[in-house]
Amino acid sequence: MMRSKRMIECFALMLVLCSCWSSVNAQLNSTFYDETCPGVFSTVKAAVKQAIANETRMAASLLRLHFHDCFVNGCDGSILLDDTANFTGEKTAGANNNSVRGFDAIDSIKSQVEANCSRVVSCADILAIAARDSVVELGGPTWSVLVGRRDSTTANFSGANSNLPSPTFSLTELISAFGDQTLSVKDMIALSGGHTIGQARCTTFRSHIYNETNIDSTFATSLQGSCPFSGGDDNLSSIDVQTSTTFDNQYYVNLLSQKGLFHSDQELFNGGSADSQVTTYANNQSSFFADFAEAMVNMGNINPLTGSSGEVRTNCRKINSATINSLVNAPVVYE
Repeated sequence: MMRSKRMIECFALMLVLCSCWSSVNAQLNSTFYDETCPGVFSTVKAAVKQAIANETRMAASLLRLHFHDCFVNGCDGSILLDDTANFTGEKTAGANNNSVRGFDAIDSIKSQVEANCSRVVSCADILAIAARDSVVELGGPTWSVLVGRRDSTTANFSGANSNLPSPTFSLTELISAFGDQTLSVKDMIALSGGHTIGQARCTTFRSHIYNETNIDSTFATSLQGSCPFSGGDDNLSSIDVQTSTTFDNQYYVNLLSQKGLFHSDQELFNGGSADSQVTTYANNQSSFFADFAEAMVNMGNINPLTGSSGEVRTNCRKINSATINSLVNAPVVYE
């Protein structure tokens, strides 16, 4: 009798936990702002369109911001925070410093959203919507962006240094880094296709074009002209030199010809377990588009703050003044 009672209690507890988990995750949905800010998607879309019209490269920058945000403490807008007296932001971490950009564009989008619905739409959600709209603007796939995230009240500098994949990673390291974020190998290979747009600094690919053999020699030589063996660290090259301003499957076609810009790019097609999927994407753009859209939704679901967690920042670069005051005036707890 006692054993049966315990089993019932355990089962009830499991139901409660499952219910709580479902409730939290259910708060992310495509209709979250239908009543509170019905025009948010059109506002962001128009602002993204204008930002890309001003500078085509901005599409890749906005996509990358969402990626770098989600890989550190989840999709919580923490990458947008400036340094404060209480914490060091993520902008100066190794993978972000002098590299991640688009903060002014996000500021502009946020101000336009705030003008229509103040203190409603989070910066984290704006990043997610802007990433989708950037891809679509350059000819890529669309998907239903799930929203309802809230913004963090702190950043994680050390996490930004340790969690973000490096352009020097091996295939094993890439699989591990994405797996740590609950993303599958399929997600990793599909998300890597984001490199079909954008540019990279010489310092991130120099070793690959000078010191490695799994690269087309003519391609390597062409890159060495703008990326010398020493110096010119900030010189830029398109990651996909063929169609750098079009979101397509050319990135994977390049890999088949050993024309991946980064060491980590070419690792996806280098006699390993990823070769088959890369070949599929190179031969079938529709397959890549479908998997990329699915992977973006999966990435957007990494540990979002929902409900009463976090806040909705009015300025994406800093936490709200009321939150600052509550932190300053919080009672000291001695352990």
